[in-house]
This record gives sequence, C-alpha cells and structure tokens, in this order.
Amino acid sequence: MWEAQSGDGAMHQCLFSFLVLIATCTGVEASCIDPGTLVHSTVSITRKFSEGDRNAEPGTLGIRGTAWFLSPRLMVTAAHVVDAMRLSAQDWKEIEIRERETKWSIFTRIFRLAGFQAEKIAVLELGSAFPGAGALPIRTEPLVPEERVISVAYPNNRLRFAEGRFVEFGADARFGGAALLEMHDGNDRLVIDHGASGAAVVDCAGRVVAVVSTAITQTINLLSPPVRVSTAWQSPNVVAIPIQALSESIRSD
Repeated sequence: MWEAQSGDGAMHQCLFSFLVLIATCTGVEASCIDPGTLVHSTVSITRKFSEGDRNAEPGTLGIRGTAWFLSPRLMVTAAHVVDAMRLSAQDWKEIEIRERETKWSIFTRIFRLAGFQAEKIAVLELGSAFPGAGALPIRTEPLVPEERVISVAYPNNRLRFAEGRFVEFGADARFGGAALLEMHDGNDRLVIDHGASGAAVVDCAGRVVAVVSTAITQTINLLSPPVRVSTAWQSPNVVAIPIQALSESIRSD
C-alpha cells in the first residue's frame, strides 16, 4: 500500500499517512534561518472519512499530510495528499488542522493545482482565515547544487525540523524534473516520513523552494520483521516538487 518497488531495490513512497483500523489504529548554521521561527507557517492536516467514504476503501479511517500557508486563507500541500483526501474544487469538505498541540476544524476546497508533471502542487482555499497563520514567501530562482535547505513538517503528526542540501534535479523517468534532496535531523534520515507530504522546503532566507512529495527508502529483508531504512549518506533521500510550478501558475493569472 505504501511503497512502489523499483528495479534496483530502492523505493519511493507518498508520505501522506493512512489512518487505519489496526495497531496504533540539530541546529542549523547561523547564516540560515532558525526553523523554530517557521512553526506558525506549517500545520498537520487530516481528513477523517465518513462511513460512506470508509465503505469505498475498507480499513482506512482518513488521510493525513502537512501543509503551509501562502496566506491566512490559502494553504499549500502536495496534490497526492488532496487526491487521497478526496477533496474537490466544487464542494467544501471539513478537515482538521493541527499546529503543535492545538487543533481546529475548518472547511476547505481545492483552489488550484499547479505543475505539468505527474506530481503537482495543490493550493487549498479555507472557508475562513486561519488565526496566526505565518505566510511563507516563494522564491522564483531555481535551486543550485549543494545549496542548504530546511524543512518543517509533521511526520506521524509530530512537529519535526529537518536540514540538508539540494543535490540535483531528477533526469530519469522516475524523478524527471523533481528536486532531489538529502535531508536529516542529526543522524535521523527518516525525519521526513509518513505525514510529511506537502511540507515546505525553504532556503536559508526562509523562502519556499520546493514542496515535499516522497521519500526514497529501501527495505532490508534479512531481518524479521523487515526493516525500512533510508538511503546511504551523501545520496538523496527526499523527492520534492520545485516551487516554480506554483510561482509560474500565479504569474499567469
């Protein structure tokens, strides 16, 4: 359900979270923005399915991801998150927004989708302005190799900070045009994990340069149970959508 196996044994996966009916259901350099200043810009978003929705997909209670504010009335996430949440451009649907330990219920709908590749950026319109939203600016210039980047996300519905670097733009069939990043929190290379889809990736000035889409992992089957691990150091482990897809869409209006 989670991962698509590739030929070389590596896997990439959508990072929204399924809420199922089983089981449970370090600092950056001084030249970079402090990620703690970005916490009011980013939230966890959850859509809990009604009984009718659950009948269409048995065992799934809902979908969770990460979003960030373009304005108090507009939020940005990855398109596969809104697809999985079954949001639409016509109907207002209720979602839960969580900022750290505080939760709100709010109605939302799709305002626009941006991008020309398989994975797109989704902008959500909120039924009312979100209190205290910290809007993030967008950078129009593309990333350059080895540039430092930072992300604030809600993997597993928990606020986490990640830092790392931009490696390159993907050139093959799997990742063509995507921003390939190496992200970590100290030695934790799975800091960007389930629930982090849609998180903003920002440069050292705090401008959004990409939106988290997937993680690149591999599963070790020699152990019981199998263990999912990140890629090796000095290689990309996060796939993101360049923000230029959204900035070009805004300029065309």
